[in-house]
Amino acid sequence: MFVSFSRRVTVLLASCAVAFTAASLATTAQEDPADRLGPELTEPDPERVLGHVPPPAPTDSAPAPIPRPGHVAVCGEPGRDEIVTLPDPSAPGEERPLWIRRPPGPDSADLPVLYLLHGSSSTHATLMDAGVGELLDRQMCRMGVEFVVAAPYGQVADGSTTEWADAHDGRFALEEFVTEAAVTAVEGEHRRSRSLRAIGGFSMGGYGAAALALRSPDLYSQVVSWAGYFRVDDPDGVLGENTTGRSPDRLLGSEKARDLRFLLVEGREDHTPLQEGSIHGEAERFSSLLAERGMTVTTLRPPGGHDLTTWKSTFPDAVDFLVSGWAASP
Repeated sequence: MFVSFSRRVTVLLASCAVAFTAASLATTAQEDPADRLGPELTEPDPERVLGHVPPPAPTDSAPAPIPRPGHVAVCGEPGRDEIVTLPDPSAPGEERPLWIRRPPGPDSADLPVLYLLHGSSSTHATLMDAGVGELLDRQMCRMGVEFVVAAPYGQVADGSTTEWADAHDGRFALEEFVTEAAVTAVEGEHRRSRSLRAIGGFSMGGYGAAALALRSPDLYSQVVSWAGYFRVDDPDGVLGENTTGRSPDRLLGSEKARDLRFLLVEGREDHTPLQEGSIHGEAERFSSLLAERGMTVTTLRPPGGHDLTTWKSTFPDAVDFLVSGWAASP
């Protein structure tokens, strides 16, 4: 119980931290639309390990986004926030909120989507209040590729730590919600191809992003895990006794998952306790397992601990990573 409490409190305190590091967007003799966004995040210089094995050719034929740095709609107009609520008996009030942030303009099937999963003691509102949407807008403008951001609410009425899973006893079905209901609500008639769909998350959400992508490799092509862990850490026993199929480090045998691209972020001072050991070293351990299987992986070790300030400092690198994957689409 002490371990579980430590993880929850660490994330709760961290999720309230909002930091903006100033630097300027590139300018030309004439005003660039990107200037309207104000200060840009400073480009971080974390310790980095790059996977150099190219992924196999994508299995679908979604058109690749064409980068237009500084000249996309979000440079002059912020993304639009929307909260939709979907029925779910396991959620407080039997409704589960879903935050969707769309860039200006019409939705389309060739607009990528990044699904984000929050940590054990936070919610979608934590990410909104921390300015995640605005920060990602800036990175979209810098790179010239826009995408939808979608973050579901992952808490349940009985207060269990959900691990973004379907409970073994049927109390809740978060994995089903994320991979089915949320995708339908976000994409609607403009269903995305796998190559334009990514999933990421923070702490427990970083674990969930890796686990869900490996369990549903037909849905996602890229994963960003900020301070995730890649073995089962289930303080409330929601997964039951047989957890092999829930542990990312034991889900790497599927050929369908071989072309998944992973970005793993772990703060250099992150020693957040788990039921066994801590998060420290998890990114390196999982990166080695991915590399052994010839999978594409990048790891970042930014200064800092288990907090949004540390994780947000890597947003430029994370968006670079995602755009490089989306740009490789046929």
